[in-house]
Amino acid sequence: MAQVGKGWWRYSWQISLICLGIYAAFLLRQGHSMLLGEIYAFLSRPFQGTISVQEYLRDAQVQGLEARIAELENQIAQLQSLLQLPPPSKPQAIWAPVIGRSADAWWQQLLIGRGREEGIQPGAVVEGQGGLVGRVTKVGEHSSQVLLISDMSSQVGVMVSRSRVMGILRGQNQNTGLVEFFVRDADVKAGDIVVTSPVSSLFPQGIPVGRVRSVDVNKQPAPEAIVEFLAPLGLLEYVRVLPS
Repeated sequence: MAQVGKGWWRYSWQISLICLGIYAAFLLRQGHSMLLGEIYAFLSRPFQGTISVQEYLRDAQVQGLEARIAELENQIAQLQSLLQLPPPSKPQAIWAPVIGRSADAWWQQLLIGRGREEGIQPGAVVEGQGGLVGRVTKVGEHSSQVLLISDMSSQVGVMVSRSRVMGILRGQNQNTGLVEFFVRDADVKAGDIVVTSPVSSLFPQGIPVGRVRSVDVNKQPAPEAIVEFLAPLGLLEYVRVLPS
């Protein structure tokens, strides 16, 4: 009897290991999917981690930007369709011959062969080949007097086309004018084109006036520039009068 007990005790630990193995196999069979998933996640975590999150965020950002671009393209298409609408009709400019000019006031004024009967009104803007000439000051039945921008009493609000800096142009009784700028650090240089200012009360915006010949940056309180007129004011034969 004692020998049987000793034999059972000798093999009991082997039986226990066999039972433990059977139990483990049972658990593996029941939850093998979850277990394999956990093992895969553990082994692949170093290769996914932060990189996959960054890629996901980057892809989302790209998609958002693509959506914004698509929306902007739609808006641009709508604006283009609006811009293709025919503009409202405007009165045609009136061409007029230069019929009178005094040698004593060559750079001050001239007389044109169109007047009230042709639709000319006081204050109408006058252009010549190349740019601004002046404005109508007196109107007769079939003739009108034009004050030239080269007259010393003439003042034109102007703007440097490149830098958008503004000033006042005054005539000098010759084919150049003097521009007095409003700011001390005016961005202007020789060769710049000067046009009528958007805040001018006498002339429409954007009419070419002249080209900067020279700049005095030391002038106080702000720089000044000599501007050569684009329109040949001394050689005018025909002008164009814009409707008021």
